[in-house]
Amino acid sequence: MATDKSALNFEQRNASIQSLREEQFDVLVIGGGITGCGIALDAASRGLRVGLIEAQDLASGTSSRSSKLIHGGLRYLEQYDFRLVREALHERELMVTTQAPHLVKPVPFLYPLTKKVRERTYVGAGLALYDALRGFNRALPNHKHMSKKTIHEIAPSLNLDIVTGGIQYFDAQVDDARHTMMVARTAAYHGAHIVTNTKCEELLKAGERVIGALVRDQLTGEQFEVKAKVTVMAAGVWSDPLHKKLGITPGFHVRMSKGVHIVLPKSAINSNSGIILKTPVSVLFIIPWGEEWIIGTTDTEYEGDQIEPLADKSDIDYILAQVNKVLVPKILESDILGVFAGLRPLVSRSETSATAELSREHIVDHPASGFVSIAGGKYTTYRIMAMDAINLAAAEISENVPSSCTKEIPILGAFGFPALLNRSQQIADDMELSNETVLHLLNRYGSEIAVIAELLKVDPSLKEIVTPELPYIRAEFLYAVTHEGALSISDVMCRRTRISFEKRDRGLSVVHSIAEIIGPYLLWTLEDQQSSIKGYAELISREIASSSS
Repeated sequence: MATDKSALNFEQRNASIQSLREEQFDVLVIGGGITGCGIALDAASRGLRVGLIEAQDLASGTSSRSSKLIHGGLRYLEQYDFRLVREALHERELMVTTQAPHLVKPVPFLYPLTKKVRERTYVGAGLALYDALRGFNRALPNHKHMSKKTIHEIAPSLNLDIVTGGIQYFDAQVDDARHTMMVARTAAYHGAHIVTNTKCEELLKAGERVIGALVRDQLTGEQFEVKAKVTVMAAGVWSDPLHKKLGITPGFHVRMSKGVHIVLPKSAINSNSGIILKTPVSVLFIIPWGEEWIIGTTDTEYEGDQIEPLADKSDIDYILAQVNKVLVPKILESDILGVFAGLRPLVSRSETSATAELSREHIVDHPASGFVSIAGGKYTTYRIMAMDAINLAAAEISENVPSSCTKEIPILGAFGFPALLNRSQQIADDMELSNETVLHLLNRYGSEIAVIAELLKVDPSLKEIVTPELPYIRAEFLYAVTHEGALSISDVMCRRTRISFEKRDRGLSVVHSIAEIIGPYLLWTLEDQQSSIKGYAELISREIASSSS
């Protein structure tokens, strides 16, 4: 893909705002999470004129705070939600093989067993069904039964006084924020106008028909109208308040479930595999993440602030209590590197349903002429959700809207990825980097590594590692603002990289050097730089204070 067409940056933002002001769109998307970005890609790839507005940053809500898993939802089998599991497994296979192999990676999980016969039979039958629901195109291995001895060899940290054996199966993982941003850039390549920090203030109407939206640029305060044949809202946990603000009576309501994760150094757990644990209310994943482990998640009712959900000490205590039932030595609170909390948007038809029991099915609603909204679902099935939303919107756009083709569209960076992996040492020699660094770059940028290489040719100092504990080089921070739409320190630390939870000090020791890299491109004054650093530091301070109280 040509980089200039997919790049999101300060100049592109200004040009896209001008287009939003002046042009008539087929589809205006409200929301820049994975569902909204998927909708923009689906619509743009059908040849429609598309604009997308996001009040904050891409993936700033749920789509950067998930368990980072692309999976079928093993626990949904217990809810007999076979259609959802089958759909998600098919999407998982697609992402691992052709759509996003540079971003979505297979990962093994052990299901430790504590009872010798009955549990193995029950769990084994479930995993056999999980494998079967994939169909015949299988990129990931089938599940395997394992003895106590083999389990100990793979995961010495599992307590053999409790664990009697286990079953290994495979799912996949992803850097959710990076994947969402790459989907947005793929949509931009196909013609969508993507604008962050732009808020929908009200809907424009002609009689009862919605014909667009009045939006506000939150960087300048300016308001302008965007005209569109159909407005599609993919607002996730903001759906209910936005429906109310915009004067729309929806056919569904969204309830929020908080999911908390903790991050540990790799040394805290001795295992060559991820681990899944059944808890009294849900499941808990121990997920390998580079040189760290991510452990989560919780599943509790939430009614607080959607913009900044925070973990509290009870969340941390719950996770530690559950993992310490099977791990030796036990995980201590002092081992924790970082914490993050996210909100699941669950479609609810009953005020009394427990959030842990609500389905991850999605609903596409058409409550007003010219207006479609969508909520619910799983990250893994974002492409299906996007297709369903545009299928419903298509009738109001034209009789000749083509069918969705996103099943055949690789995400930016996927083109030629297997060959690039095979040539990693050659690429490393050409770029004068270590093979380890090149593999790190390939698994974040795929074929976009060519653009990183061009930056390094212009300024070789961009090869330097920013902080010795993590693999990020200086060029990645510059690329975040020249090609990935980052506009602040928080955008870079929380979503373009994951330093906000990967480094014990949350990256506060390197924010000044990062600001010096990105500031000149963003035309920052010294005051702008200090303000952005302060905003990030205050966010980290609130997160730390909440999780310790």
